[in-house]
Amino acid sequence: MQRRFLDYLIISLKGIAMGAADVIPGVSGGTIAFISGIYEELLASIDGLNLKVFHVWKTEGFKSAWKSINGNFLLALFLGIAISIISLAKVIKWLLANEPVLLWSFFFGLVIASVIYIGKQIKKWHLPIIITLIITTIVSYLITITEPFASPESNLYLFFCGFIGIIAMILPGVSGAFILLILGAYHTAINTVDDLFQSIVSMNFDLFKEAFIKFLMLAIGAIIGIKVFSKLLNWMFKNHKNLTLAMLTGFMIGSLNKIWPWKEVLSWRSNSKGIKVPLLENSVSPFSFENDNQLILAITLMVFGFLTIFLLEKLSTKQS
Repeated sequence: MQRRFLDYLIISLKGIAMGAADVIPGVSGGTIAFISGIYEELLASIDGLNLKVFHVWKTEGFKSAWKSINGNFLLALFLGIAISIISLAKVIKWLLANEPVLLWSFFFGLVIASVIYIGKQIKKWHLPIIITLIITTIVSYLITITEPFASPESNLYLFFCGFIGIIAMILPGVSGAFILLILGAYHTAINTVDDLFQSIVSMNFDLFKEAFIKFLMLAIGAIIGIKVFSKLLNWMFKNHKNLTLAMLTGFMIGSLNKIWPWKEVLSWRSNSKGIKVPLLENSVSPFSFENDNQLILAITLMVFGFLTIFLLEKLSTKQS
């Protein structure tokens, strides 16, 4: 299709919205893509990214190869996503350090609403669906209380997290940040993006090298993951939609433990900068929380997070 500069600017703005969603656990970039009307084109463009493009480049030139992968669309979209992620990473990094209870409260409200949103899409409830929901809920909960099999900052683990987390780009309703959160790599990913940007601004080569390697591992994992999962997940959605939705719903229910705002630290680890950070945490009652529980404000933000997804659902329904 023939597009003008203004069209690509609008696509970049949609990318900015997708990037913001992908940074926040509970909100899906795929949902934003669906609401904004670019979801099918995104999937088709991703599917077109294969080795055949090099053959087209060799035989017909770069311009034909670029057009065959819908390059202008992907460039405009991912430019917007990158701008959004870089901008929000610093803000969320500050909130994680200074206002964790309030930030997690907002995220908790988002995920509660996402559970309801995804669960409502299950059209037929029968025994296999219920069993799947229960099993994935239990498995997801166990993941949240289990120590990660590697340090969240190890290159191999970041590759794995990028590989799994890219699911959010493919399925509406699934948050990539949320998956990183469950895997224990959310803080690391946010810090990596912010450190990469700060190292470029400050010309700090050592910081750039460390952040770039981590970012590269996440990116390579995501690139491989999106090619592996795109066909599989779309096939599951088309042929076993209710079962897939049950898995996603159970996955999110079980992981609510991970984003409960009030925690006590069970064990610590040292990050790459030698700073002690929590490794394993246990959810506690807000009334047993050792610091200020900020209960009223926390509940307010939970409700605000819940309403955010509610409004997105209304927009999605209207778009459909």
